[in-house]
Amino acid sequence: MKLMIVDDSVIIRKAIQKYSAKYNLELVGMVGDGKSALELFEKTLPDIVTLDITMPEMDGLTALDKMLEIKSDAIIIVISAQSDKSTALSALEKGATDFIGKPFNEEKLDKVLQKVLEDV
Repeated sequence: MKLMIVDDSVIIRKAIQKYSAKYNLELVGMVGDGKSALELFEKTLPDIVTLDITMPEMDGLTALDKMLEIKSDAIIIVISAQSDKSTALSALEKGATDFIGKPFNEEKLDKVLQKVLEDV
């Protein structure tokens, strides 16, 4: 399965890459803004995307909508510092598979990845 990591923080992108390495996912790219994410998504059609909300160029919720228009069965895990209930609900209503608030740790990401990979 193909994984794409989207976050405007290089540190967060590297952490997600490190934490997800044990799942033998093919990393198709890591980008830092919504516009680049959409371009990469169209080229690579990843199965799983970790997606930040607050980013330059295009926010994550807008990118989420557009990604699901392109590939409706994409598994999109929103990972955001905007972890209030309304933001999480909005992401889930738009079609996100799960929501992880920042700061997060390996255990939180593991739990979500295990759950989504079991359901595939």
